[in-house]
Amino acid sequence: MPVPSSFDYAVVRVVPRVERGEFINAGVIVFCLEHKFLDARVVVDEARLKALWPEIDVELVRRHLEAIPKIAAGDASAGPIARLSLRERFHWLVSPRSTIIQVSPVHTGLCEQGPTSAVEELSKRLLGMLPADSERS
Repeated sequence: MPVPSSFDYAVVRVVPRVERGEFINAGVIVFCLEHKFLDARVVVDEARLKALWPEIDVELVRRHLEAIPKIAAGDASAGPIARLSLRERFHWLVSPRSTIIQVSPVHTGLCEQGPTSAVEELSKRLLGMLPADSERS
């Protein structure tokens, strides 16, 4: 029987008009120190974003969201932040921001199947994503 591992996660949100407080879940970030694991999944739902703010620059939002999985993976194309340790990258990714891309408070969970299954389950539950839908780097 597998021993459950604890993990931390946060939900990435797009808040098109900060003054209105409306948001759309657009990603999840999962960190498991025990497995030396950091991963992020993002999805850009253009129709939902435009429903909240018709003038939103979807391509700009997409570029910023797509940087998150690259940073999590330590992809060199993501700049100097991607060279930090797993823990430092996670804390940078989940730090509070006042821009239209925001992150929820950090939550904890337990996974018996490993952190990859936690990413898949959270993506499905919070983003409505199937594994093939995710934009991973």
